[in-house]
Amino acid sequence: MVSDVDLRPALEAFLRNRMPLAEQLHVSALRRATIGLSRENWPFELSWREGEVARQRRLLLRRDPVGSVLETDRRIEFRILKALADTGVPVPGVLFLDEAGESLGRPAIVMEWRDGVCDYFVLNGGSLQLPLTNRLRLARELCDTLVSIHAVDWRGLQLDTLFASELPPGALRELSFWERYLDDQALEAQPEMAEVARWLQRHAPEPQRAVLVHGDYKPGNVLLTKSGTIDAVLDWEIAHIGDPMEDLGWVTNPYRASEHFIPGAWEVRDFIDQYASRTGLEIDPDQLHYWNVFTNFKLAAIVLTGIRSECEQRSDRVYTYRMLRGFLRRLLDLVQV
Repeated sequence: MVSDVDLRPALEAFLRNRMPLAEQLHVSALRRATIGLSRENWPFELSWREGEVARQRRLLLRRDPVGSVLETDRRIEFRILKALADTGVPVPGVLFLDEAGESLGRPAIVMEWRDGVCDYFVLNGGSLQLPLTNRLRLARELCDTLVSIHAVDWRGLQLDTLFASELPPGALRELSFWERYLDDQALEAQPEMAEVARWLQRHAPEPQRAVLVHGDYKPGNVLLTKSGTIDAVLDWEIAHIGDPMEDLGWVTNPYRASEHFIPGAWEVRDFIDQYASRTGLEIDPDQLHYWNVFTNFKLAAIVLTGIRSECEQRSDRVYTYRMLRGFLRRLLDLVQV
C-alpha cells in the first residue's frame, strides 16, 4: 500500500513507466486539494526533458480514498472522459489510468489540471458573487451543456460496452443497481428506503430515449471561469446509459433547488422549457416527479455510504440523512403510493 508520504516517488515511477521518452522526470508541488467529496484530488507539477527540450505541465492525480460517500470504478470514468475528448462536451483531458491501484496504492487517474473555479451555489451568489445577468447566462449554459451531453453518440463512441446489464437502460435498471448498492452499504435495515424502492418499482416509467446520463450534474461538478462560464464538466464516476429524465430529475430535485435555480428568475419551468425546446423531449410531470423521488433514494444510498465509511473509521467526515429521509416522506405524500 502506498502511503501519502510515499505518493510522490510512487507517482514519479508510475509516470516514468508511462512516459518512456521522458528524461529527468520530476514531480513537485504535490498536495491534497480540499475539493472533491468522493475522490482524493492531488494537483502537482510535472517537469521532464525530451532531448534538448525542457517541458512542464500542471496535472491532477484523482485517486480513490480509503473511505468515501461513493464506491465507483476509475476505469469507467477514464473511458468516458477519453471518449468525450473530441465531442464538444467540455471535459478535462485524461492521460493515464492505474486501474487496480498497483502503482499508486489505490485506483487512480492522471489528468490535466484545469484552473476553473468550483462554486456549488454560484447561481445564488456563491463565492463568485456574479451579477444576475451573468448568473442567468450561466443557468442557460448549464442547461445547454446537459443537452449536449445527452446528444452524444454513445454507440459510436462504443460506450455501451462499458455497461453490461441484463436490463435495458432506464428506471428499473438504475433502481436495481441502487437497491443492491444500498443493501451493500447500509449498516442496518432501512425499512423506509425499502418502502420507497417498492414505490419506485411500481411506478417505473418507460424511457423515451437512451442517452449518456451524467448522474450528478450540478454547478458543484462544473469548473467555471471567473466571469461565470463553463470551463469543464467534472465527476463522471456514475455516468451511464439511461433515461434523460434521470438527469432532469436530479437537476430539478426540490431538495437541492438552491444549487440549480434562481428564485423569480430561473425556475424549474424555465429549465424544463429550454431543455424541451432544444431536444424535443416531452417532459411528463409525473415522470419528473418519479425521478425526483429516485434522486433522493440515490442520495440516501450515497449518504449511507458516507456514514459507513465514518463508522468504520475510513473517513473523518460526519454524515446524516435524517432530513433527506423526511424529505422523501413528503415527496411520496404528494402522490398516491
